Amino acid sequence: MSVEAGQPDSIGREVWFDVVGRVARVRLARPDSRNAINGAVVRGLAWIVDRVESDPGIAVAVLDSATVGMFCAGADLAEIARGGGHDLVHPTKGFGGFVKAERSKPWIAAVGGAAMGGGFELALSCDMIVASDDAKFGLPEVKRGLMAMAGGAIRLPRRLPQALAIEVLLTGDPITPQVAAAYGLVNRVVPSEELEPVSLDLANRIARNAPIAVRESLQLARAADGVDETRLWQANDAATLRVVTSADAREGPRAFLEKREPKWSGT
Repeated sequence: MSVEAGQPDSIGREVWFDVVGRVARVRLARPDSRNAINGAVVRGLAWIVDRVESDPGIAVAVLDSATVGMFCAGADLAEIARGGGHDLVHPTKGFGGFVKAERSKPWIAAVGGAAMGGGFELALSCDMIVASDDAKFGLPEVKRGLMAMAGGAIRLPRRLPQALAIEVLLTGDPITPQVAAAYGLVNRVVPSEELEPVSLDLANRIARNAPIAVRESLQLARAADGVDETRLWQANDAATLRVVTSADAREGPRAFLEKREPKWSGT
């Protein structure tokens, strides 16, 4: 891909981006960190979102991973422990430069391997999910003294039956792609070697359709449940403030990096 004006240095390293036909392909590429989200990824994804939105030749985007067996492990805890947690949240597009981004075009998450924490929340921010049969989806934040504060606690109950969503949120335990498919969370479950072609086929079938019709249909579908997400985000942000200023929010990442059980204080 040629370098474009304003393109972050992370493009081509932490995040890959190219356009094939009318489909944008976006790939997380931090194999040594299990594709964990750092500031560079945030800047890259934020730029890509704007690029996809502004290019009339792009009809749909596919978000996947260049790392075998891992979609995204969520927030980079090492960066948080170094005091760089604020870099993981874009001022207008939210965590990862993505979860709050205004997007009028459909995005498909192609999830191969684990989508954990913020990685699952990236997938939930997309309009469709295609999963490999060895994928797993989890929000383990409560195990680290945190919560699914990047939209997981809002979006998961909209995509799963409430009781199951609450179980996932409160236990921190992952679910299989088969369970996710049974309840309509994912569109397809395919063998890992078929993940890329199946995801691109779905994207290309969408890309062949009328852009205005696709856009208007998508907006109506997103609003179909009639819930005011603005109020939910206000509640989410208030809860996030209380959580991230707690002692346990510092203890969880520290214990993870030190490979020990956390010592919760409840404060």
